[in-house]
Amino acid sequence: MSSSTSALSGNWYWKEADASSPTEAENSVERDPTWHLGGDPPSEIHVLLHKAGLISDAYKGFNEHDRDWLFRHEFRGQPRADNPYSLLTLEGLDTVCDVYLNGIKILETDNMFRAYTARVETHLQPGDALNTLVLHFKSAQKAAKALEAQHGKVRAGSANLGDPSRVYLRKAQYDWRWDWGPEIMTCGPYRPITLTTFRTRIAALDVRTAVDAQLEPSMSIAVDFEGPADNDLAVNIVLSDPDTSNAIIAARLSPTDLAHDSPASRWELGDKVELWWPVNYGLAKQYDLRVSLVDSKSGAVVDTRSMRVGFRRIELVQEPLESEDRYGTGSTFLFQVNGVRMFMGGSNWIPADNFLTTVTPDRYRAWLTLLRDGNQNMVRLWGGGVYEPDVFYDICDELGILVWQDFQFACGVYPAHPEFVENVRKEAIYNVDRLKHHPCMAVFCGNNEDYQQVLQWGDVSDLPARLLYEDILPGIVKDLTGGNIAYHPGSPYGGKGWDTADPTVGDIHQWDVWAGKELAWHNYGSMGGRFISEFGIPAMPDIRTVDYWLDGGSDERWVGSPLMAQHCRAGSHERRFAIVMNESFRPTADLETHIYQQQLMQSEAVGLAYRMWRREWRGTGKQFCGGALVWQLNDCWPVTSWALIDYFMRPKLAYYAVARELKPVTVGIFRTVTKNRSNDRPAQFYEFGAFRAVSSRIEVWGCNSTLRPVSATLEVRAFDLRSAWTHTETRAALLLPNQSTDLLASACPRPPGPDPTGLSPDRAHTVVVAARLLAPATGEVLARCSDWPQPYRHGTYPEPAVSLAVEANGKTSTVTVRVDRPVKGLTLGLEGKDSADVSWSDNGIDVVPGDPQTVTLCAARVEPGLWRQVHDQPR
Repeated sequence: MSSSTSALSGNWYWKEADASSPTEAENSVERDPTWHLGGDPPSEIHVLLHKAGLISDAYKGFNEHDRDWLFRHEFRGQPRADNPYSLLTLEGLDTVCDVYLNGIKILETDNMFRAYTARVETHLQPGDALNTLVLHFKSAQKAAKALEAQHGKVRAGSANLGDPSRVYLRKAQYDWRWDWGPEIMTCGPYRPITLTTFRTRIAALDVRTAVDAQLEPSMSIAVDFEGPADNDLAVNIVLSDPDTSNAIIAARLSPTDLAHDSPASRWELGDKVELWWPVNYGLAKQYDLRVSLVDSKSGAVVDTRSMRVGFRRIELVQEPLESEDRYGTGSTFLFQVNGVRMFMGGSNWIPADNFLTTVTPDRYRAWLTLLRDGNQNMVRLWGGGVYEPDVFYDICDELGILVWQDFQFACGVYPAHPEFVENVRKEAIYNVDRLKHHPCMAVFCGNNEDYQQVLQWGDVSDLPARLLYEDILPGIVKDLTGGNIAYHPGSPYGGKGWDTADPTVGDIHQWDVWAGKELAWHNYGSMGGRFISEFGIPAMPDIRTVDYWLDGGSDERWVGSPLMAQHCRAGSHERRFAIVMNESFRPTADLETHIYQQQLMQSEAVGLAYRMWRREWRGTGKQFCGGALVWQLNDCWPVTSWALIDYFMRPKLAYYAVARELKPVTVGIFRTVTKNRSNDRPAQFYEFGAFRAVSSRIEVWGCNSTLRPVSATLEVRAFDLRSAWTHTETRAALLLPNQSTDLLASACPRPPGPDPTGLSPDRAHTVVVAARLLAPATGEVLARCSDWPQPYRHGTYPEPAVSLAVEANGKTSTVTVRVDRPVKGLTLGLEGKDSADVSWSDNGIDVVPGDPQTVTLCAARVEPGLWRQVHDQPR
C-alpha cells in the first residue's frame, strides 16, 4: 500500500484551439494533423512554437501568440486495490486554464502562482484503459480585460509597465511588458504535473525550525494525513547531518502525536546542531530531515517526505536611532542574523527569462553563484515576477544568500473584491508554506511600489489592496512561520502617512538619479536612507549580446538605431542617457567605445552608491543605513537595462565594482571641490573659467564587516596627470569591527606652485589620489581605492605604458597588470574569436604605479592583448 507519485510525461500533444469543444480533442490526435507531439510539462507555447519551426526567435523578432491553446496527454492510471485513491497535482498552470479528464471538467484555474490538486479516482478509466487529460489555456489578455470591464479600470504604473488590466489577473506582471522587458503573454503547464496513488499519504508537513534569543535551536513538526491513519501506522522522523550521516533525531511517533501543537513533536536541540550563517559570516549549515509514514507491523514505507533544514534567527530590526545623520533621527531598518547585525549588500532579481521553462537548475546556480562571488549577501525577488521554484531557494540556502521575497504585486491599484482576496489568500498560504523551512528566507514583503504609486497619484486610501498588505498577508506569514520570518507591508514603505520617500524610516527606492528629479549620480551619497531596496542606472550589455539581437543587421549597428531602441525599454532613455553620458564622457560615434563608456558610467555610479551608503553603517546607535540592493542583478532577455549581468551572464563593469565595494574590508575616498560660486554641478566636479575651483578636500574611511578589529597601515598616494610629481603619506589605522571608521580628512594633495595651465587656482584638478590598506606585518594589500578628478571628459590622460604578465595555472590563468602612469577603468579582454565567455575575477579596474593588480580568469591559455582605458579606442 505504498503511495506512488509519477510525473505525467510522454504522449503530450499541443495545438491552437479551434472552435470545437476541448472535450472533442480527446480522440482526435490520429485524425487531426494540427496536433504537434511534445509539450511535456514544464512547457510553454512560444518555446514549443519555436522548436517546431513555426516562429522565429522571439527575442530577435517578436511573435505574440495570445490565443487559446490545447495540451493533451494520455496515461494509464487506474489505482490498485491497495491504493484506491488518486490525486492529480498541477504545480503551475500559466494562467487561465480549464482542466478536463476523460471529458469531465475537473478544474478551472486562474492563478499561475498556485498549485492545483484534484482527487480523480472516480474519473479514471477502468482496468488498463487510457485516460485523456486536456488542458485548455485561454487568452490571459482577454481574461484580464473581462475582469476590468466587470470591476472598473484602475491605474497601474506608467505606460511602459503594461496594460492596467493586468492587476486583475494572478499572472506574472512583467508578461504585460516592463521598462526592461518585452510583452510576451506566455501560457502552458510551466511546472510539473504528477499523479499520486495512495491509501494513506502525508498530505502536509509543517516543519518549523526556531532559534530563540539565547541562540538555542529547536524544531517542531506537524503532519496532516489524507486517507485512514489508523493504529497500524507510525511515523519515523530522522534528522541527520549530511556531512557525517550521524542521526541527531531518530524518533517513532504515532500519527496523533504529530497533530499541530503536540508537545511530543517538538525537540530542543541545544548544541546538537550548528547555526546556519549567511555568506562571509560562517557555514551555511543544513541538515537532512526525513519524515516517513510506515506500517508498524511490516515496517514497509507507506509515504515519505524529505527536505533540508537550517537553524538560524533572523530579525528585521526597526528601533529608534541614538544619533542623527543628515536626514535626522528616525529608526533603523536592518537585519540581524543569529544576534549579529549585518549590512545587506545585494541585488534585485527579476525572472531569468520570459520563458520560465528554459531556466534550468544549472542556470539558477550559475546566476546565484555570480551573486555570491560578487560578495553580495541578499537577493530581493521583485513583486512583478514569480515565486521561484524550490531549486532557487535550495541554492540560496546552500550558498548562504538571504532572500527578501515580495508577494507578487507591482506598481498598481490592486483590487480587494472577495473572489480576488480569496484567490490571493490561497496563493499566499501555498507559497509561504512552501518556502518557510528555508533558512535563507529573511522577509516576506507585501508588494512592490503600490503604496508609492498611489501616493504619487493622490491618497493611499485609494488602495483597496491595503486589506491584503496590512491584514491578510501578515496574518498568513505570522500563522505559518510562528514569527520566524519577518513581514514588511511594502517596498518602499515607512514614514508618517506611508511617506515612502522618508529617508529616516523603513526602506526607500532611490530613483532620483536617472529618473525622478534626474540628479547627477555623483549625489548618491546625500540621497540615502535607512535601507535602499532599489536604485540603479542602466547601461548597454556586452557587444556580443548586442550583435545577437542585431542578428546580422549591420545597418542598425549604431548608437540610437531603431533596433537598438527596440532593445531598450527604459522610459525617455535617449534623453536620459545623453544627460548622464555627456556630463562625464566625451561623445563618440564608435559603438564599442560607447558601450564601454556606458558600462564605466554605470560602474562608477553604482560603485559610488555602495561606497557612500556602506559608510553610514557606523556602529551601534549609528547604523544609519542597513543595506542597499541594486536594481537589478539579471535580465530576462537580451536588452539594454539596469542589470549588472546581461541575459547571457556576461558581467558588466558594474558587477565588478559592486564586488569590490562589498568585500569584507574596503577603503573609500570622497573628494569635495569648493568653487568660487555655488551652482548645480556635482560637488566632485572641477570647473574652469568663471566657475573655477578654489580648493578641494578628501575624506578617507575604511569599512570592516568582520566581527574583529583590523589593524592596518593606511597609505595615501597622489599622482599628477600632467607632471612627474607624486606624494605619499602613511599612518596607522584601526578598523573597528562591523562598522565603518573614518581615517583621514584633509586638503587634497596637489603639486606645489601655480597651475601652469592657468585653469584653476587649485592644482588638484589634475591629481589622482589612491589609498590602500596594508597589513602591517606583511604589506599585503587588504583594500584599495582611487579618486580621479572629474568630470572625466575634461581629463588629460597620459599613456600609461600598461604591462601584462600572464601565468597559466591548470585550468585558470592570472594576468598581472603594471602601469607607469595612472590608468582609469582598465578593462581587459582577449584577442581572437575563441575568447567569448571566459570569466574574470575583476575588471574595469583603476591601476596606479607601484601597485600591480592580479586578475584571474578561467582559461588555461590566454592572450590578453585587448584592453581599454577611459576615452580610449580599442587596442
